[in-house]
Amino acid sequence: AKYAKFDINKILERLLVKGSIVVKKAYCDWERYRDFKATMHGAAFELIDIPHVRQSGKNSADIRMVVDALDLCYTKLHVNTFVIISGDSDFSPLVSKLRENAKTVIGVGVKNSTSDLLISNCDEFIFYDDLVREQERSQQPAKSTKTRRKRKAKATPKKDKAQEGIDIALETARALNAERGDSGKLWGSMVKQTLKRRRPGFSESAYGFSSFSELLEEARERGQITLELDERSGGYILKSLDH
Repeated sequence: AKYAKFDINKILERLLVKGSIVVKKAYCDWERYRDFKATMHGAAFELIDIPHVRQSGKNSADIRMVVDALDLCYTKLHVNTFVIISGDSDFSPLVSKLRENAKTVIGVGVKNSTSDLLISNCDEFIFYDDLVREQERSQQPAKSTKTRRKRKAKATPKKDKAQEGIDIALETARALNAERGDSGKLWGSMVKQTLKRRRPGFSESAYGFSSFSELLEEARERGQITLELDERSGGYILKSLDH
Protein backbone atom coordinates (compact mmCIF):
# COMPACT_ATOMS: atom_id res chain seq x y z
CA ALA A 1 0.00 0.00 0.00
CA LYS A 2 1.13 3.54 -0.73
CA TYR A 3 0.11 6.48 1.44
CA ALA A 4 0.08 10.09 0.33
CA LYS A 5 1.38 11.19 3.71
CA PHE A 6 2.92 9.13 6.48
CA ASP A 7 1.46 10.16 9.86
CA ILE A 8 3.75 9.31 12.78
CA ASN A 9 1.04 10.38 15.23
CA LYS A 10 -1.11 7.38 14.28
CA ILE A 11 1.69 5.14 15.53
CA LEU A 12 2.37 7.17 18.67
CA GLU A 13 -1.30 7.17 19.67
CA ARG A 14 -1.40 3.36 19.43
CA LEU A 15 1.83 2.98 21.42
CA LEU A 16 0.68 5.37 24.16
CA VAL A 17 -2.21 3.02 24.87
CA LYS A 18 0.45 0.52 25.97
CA GLY A 19 2.44 2.89 28.19
CA SER A 20 4.70 5.94 28.36
CA ILE A 21 7.31 6.64 25.69
CA VAL A 22 10.57 7.80 27.27
CA VAL A 23 12.93 7.92 24.26
CA LYS A 24 12.14 8.76 20.62
CA LYS A 25 14.87 8.82 17.99
CA ALA A 26 14.71 8.97 14.19
CA TYR A 27 17.73 8.13 12.02
CA CYS A 28 18.08 9.56 8.55
CA ASP A 29 19.95 11.89 6.21
CA TRP A 30 17.70 14.78 7.18
CA GLU A 31 19.08 17.00 4.44
CA ARG A 32 17.65 14.59 1.87
CA TYR A 33 14.36 14.13 3.74
CA ARG A 34 13.91 17.67 5.03
CA ASP A 35 10.15 17.60 4.26
CA PHE A 36 9.69 15.22 7.21
CA LYS A 37 11.77 17.20 9.71
CA ALA A 38 9.02 19.50 10.98
CA THR A 39 6.59 16.63 11.56
CA MET A 40 9.10 14.48 13.42
CA HIS A 41 10.38 17.43 15.43
CA GLY A 42 6.79 18.31 16.32
CA ALA A 43 6.32 14.76 17.61
CA ALA A 44 9.33 15.32 19.93
CA PHE A 45 11.71 12.92 18.17
CA GLU A 46 15.44 13.42 18.54
CA LEU A 47 16.58 13.68 14.93
CA ILE A 48 19.84 11.78 14.43
CA ASP A 49 21.41 13.08 11.22
CA ILE A 50 23.31 10.45 9.24
CA PRO A 51 24.66 12.12 6.06
CA HIS A 52 24.57 9.82 3.06
CA VAL A 53 28.03 8.58 2.13
CA ARG A 54 28.25 6.64 -1.11
CA GLN A 55 30.72 4.07 0.20
CA SER A 56 28.70 3.09 3.26
CA GLY A 57 25.18 3.52 1.90
CA LYS A 58 22.18 3.02 4.13
CA ASN A 59 24.10 0.93 6.67
CA SER A 60 25.42 4.03 8.47
CA ALA A 61 21.97 4.83 9.86
CA ASP A 62 21.31 1.15 10.63
CA ILE A 63 24.55 0.77 12.60
CA ARG A 64 23.99 3.96 14.60
CA MET A 65 20.47 2.84 15.47
CA VAL A 66 21.67 -0.60 16.60
CA VAL A 67 24.43 0.92 18.76
CA ASP A 68 21.99 3.35 20.42
CA ALA A 69 19.40 0.63 21.02
CA LEU A 70 21.93 -1.67 22.69
CA ASP A 71 23.28 1.22 24.76
CA LEU A 72 19.75 1.88 26.04
CA CYS A 73 19.26 -1.83 26.65
CA TYR A 74 22.37 -2.14 28.84
CA THR A 75 22.35 1.23 30.62
CA LYS A 76 18.67 2.12 31.10
CA LEU A 77 17.17 -0.84 32.94
CA HIS A 78 13.78 0.88 33.35
CA VAL A 79 13.28 0.76 29.56
CA ASN A 80 11.51 -2.58 29.10
CA THR A 81 10.07 -2.24 25.59
CA PHE A 82 11.63 -1.21 22.29
CA VAL A 83 9.70 -0.19 19.18
CA ILE A 84 11.38 -0.44 15.77
CA ILE A 85 9.61 1.40 12.96
CA SER A 86 11.02 -0.38 9.94
CA GLY A 87 10.31 -3.27 7.64
CA ASP A 88 13.98 -4.16 7.09
CA SER A 89 15.08 -7.72 7.90
CA ASP A 90 18.56 -6.33 8.75
CA PHE A 91 17.16 -5.41 12.17
CA SER A 92 16.27 -9.03 13.03
CA PRO A 93 19.58 -9.67 14.87
CA LEU A 94 18.96 -6.53 16.96
CA VAL A 95 15.47 -7.78 17.82
CA SER A 96 16.91 -11.14 18.88
CA LYS A 97 19.58 -9.50 21.07
CA LEU A 98 17.02 -7.24 22.78
CA ARG A 99 14.76 -10.21 23.49
CA GLU A 100 17.75 -12.14 24.87
CA ASN A 101 18.00 -9.35 27.42
CA ALA A 102 14.34 -9.75 28.44
CA LYS A 103 13.12 -6.73 26.47
CA THR A 104 9.80 -6.72 24.64
CA VAL A 105 10.14 -5.69 20.99
CA ILE A 106 7.30 -4.23 18.94
CA GLY A 107 7.76 -3.71 15.22
CA VAL A 108 5.85 -1.24 13.06
CA GLY A 109 5.77 -1.27 9.27
CA VAL A 110 3.75 -1.33 6.06
CA LYS A 111 2.46 -4.78 5.06
CA ASN A 112 3.75 -4.86 1.48
CA SER A 113 7.27 -3.75 2.37
CA THR A 114 7.97 -5.56 5.63
CA SER A 115 10.20 -8.62 5.93
CA ASP A 116 8.50 -11.80 7.18
CA LEU A 117 11.66 -12.52 9.17
CA LEU A 118 11.36 -9.24 11.07
CA ILE A 119 7.66 -9.82 11.74
CA SER A 120 8.25 -13.30 13.15
CA ASN A 121 11.15 -12.13 15.36
CA CYS A 122 9.16 -9.38 17.12
CA ASP A 123 6.92 -9.99 20.14
CA GLU A 124 4.25 -7.97 18.36
CA PHE A 125 4.02 -6.33 14.95
CA ILE A 126 1.73 -3.40 14.18
CA PHE A 127 0.89 -2.71 10.55
CA TYR A 128 0.53 0.95 9.59
CA ASP A 129 -2.16 -0.10 7.11
CA ASP A 130 -4.33 -1.33 9.99
CA LEU A 131 -3.90 1.92 11.92
CA VAL A 132 -5.14 3.89 8.90
CA ARG A 133 -8.18 1.62 8.53
CA GLU A 134 -8.96 1.76 12.26
CA GLN A 135 -8.92 5.55 12.23
CA GLU A 136 -11.24 5.64 9.22
CA ARG A 137 -13.66 3.25 10.99
CA SER A 138 -13.55 5.23 14.25
CA GLN A 139 -14.51 8.40 12.39
CA GLN A 140 -17.66 6.81 10.96
CA PRO A 141 -19.75 6.69 14.17
CA ALA A 142 -18.78 10.26 15.02
CA LYS A 143 -20.32 11.43 11.75
CA SER A 144 -23.54 9.49 12.26
CA THR A 145 -23.82 10.72 15.85
CA LYS A 146 -23.54 14.31 14.67
CA THR A 147 -26.12 13.66 11.98
CA ARG A 148 -28.59 12.25 14.53
CA ARG A 149 -27.97 15.18 16.81
CA LYS A 150 -28.57 17.62 13.95
CA ARG A 151 -31.93 16.07 13.17
CA LYS A 152 -32.99 16.25 16.80
CA ALA A 153 -31.72 19.70 17.64
CA LYS A 154 -32.34 21.40 14.28
CA ALA A 155 -28.83 22.60 13.54
CA THR A 156 -27.19 24.34 16.44
CA PRO A 157 -24.77 27.05 15.28
CA LYS A 158 -22.12 26.16 17.89
CA LYS A 159 -20.32 22.83 17.86
CA ASP A 160 -21.28 20.60 20.78
CA LYS A 161 -18.12 20.88 22.89
CA ALA A 162 -19.36 18.25 25.34
CA GLN A 163 -19.74 15.70 22.54
CA GLU A 164 -16.27 16.57 21.25
CA GLY A 165 -14.80 15.71 24.67
CA ILE A 166 -16.86 12.51 24.87
CA ASP A 167 -15.66 11.44 21.40
CA ILE A 168 -12.02 11.90 22.43
CA ALA A 169 -12.51 9.90 25.64
CA LEU A 170 -14.45 7.07 24.00
CA GLU A 171 -11.96 6.73 21.14
CA THR A 172 -9.25 6.18 23.76
CA ALA A 173 -11.48 3.76 25.68
CA ARG A 174 -12.05 1.69 22.51
CA ALA A 175 -8.32 1.64 21.74
CA LEU A 176 -7.54 0.54 25.30
CA ASN A 177 -10.28 -2.10 25.18
CA ALA A 178 -8.93 -3.48 21.89
CA GLU A 179 -5.38 -3.54 23.28
CA ARG A 180 -6.34 -5.38 26.48
CA GLY A 181 -8.88 -7.77 24.97
CA ASP A 182 -10.79 -9.59 27.71
CA SER A 183 -8.11 -9.17 30.36
CA GLY A 184 -10.20 -7.68 33.14
CA LYS A 185 -12.31 -4.64 33.90
CA LEU A 186 -11.96 -1.38 32.00
CA TRP A 187 -11.91 1.30 34.69
CA GLY A 188 -12.68 4.95 34.02
CA SER A 189 -9.42 5.87 35.79
CA MET A 190 -7.46 3.68 33.34
CA VAL A 191 -9.09 5.45 30.40
CA LYS A 192 -8.22 8.84 31.92
CA GLN A 193 -4.56 7.84 32.49
CA THR A 194 -4.22 6.53 28.93
CA LEU A 195 -5.90 9.64 27.54
CA LYS A 196 -3.43 11.87 29.41
CA ARG A 197 -0.52 9.92 27.93
CA ARG A 198 -1.92 10.35 24.43
CA ARG A 199 -3.03 13.96 24.90
CA PRO A 200 -1.14 15.57 27.81
CA GLY A 201 -3.09 18.81 27.37
CA PHE A 202 -6.51 17.16 27.67
CA SER A 203 -8.76 18.57 30.39
CA GLU A 204 -12.43 17.63 30.77
CA SER A 205 -13.12 21.15 32.06
CA ALA A 206 -12.38 22.49 28.56
CA TYR A 207 -15.47 20.56 27.41
CA GLY A 208 -17.72 21.73 30.24
CA PHE A 209 -17.24 18.90 32.76
CA SER A 210 -16.11 19.28 36.36
CA SER A 211 -14.65 15.75 36.44
CA PHE A 212 -13.92 12.79 34.17
CA SER A 213 -16.71 10.87 35.93
CA GLU A 214 -19.14 13.59 34.90
CA LEU A 215 -17.98 13.21 31.29
CA LEU A 216 -18.63 9.46 31.45
CA GLU A 217 -22.06 10.04 33.00
CA GLU A 218 -22.98 12.40 30.16
CA ALA A 219 -21.84 9.79 27.62
CA ARG A 220 -24.15 7.30 29.37
CA GLU A 221 -27.04 9.77 29.25
CA ARG A 222 -26.50 10.13 25.50
CA GLY A 223 -26.69 6.35 25.08
CA GLN A 224 -23.06 5.96 24.02
CA ILE A 225 -21.77 3.90 26.93
CA THR A 226 -22.86 1.58 29.76
CA LEU A 227 -21.34 2.17 33.20
CA GLU A 228 -21.17 0.14 36.39
CA LEU A 229 -20.43 1.90 39.68
CA ASP A 230 -17.96 0.08 41.91
CA GLU A 231 -19.27 0.67 45.42
CA ARG A 232 -15.97 -0.02 47.15
CA SER A 233 -13.85 2.48 45.19
CA GLY A 234 -16.59 4.79 43.94
CA GLY A 235 -15.13 4.54 40.44
CA TYR A 236 -16.84 3.64 37.19
CA ILE A 237 -16.28 0.47 35.16
CA LEU A 238 -16.99 0.80 31.43
CA LYS A 239 -19.15 -2.15 30.37
CA SER A 240 -19.97 -1.47 26.73
CA LEU A 241 -19.02 1.11 24.14
CA ASP A 242 -21.40 2.30 21.45
CA HIS A 243 -19.96 1.80 17.97
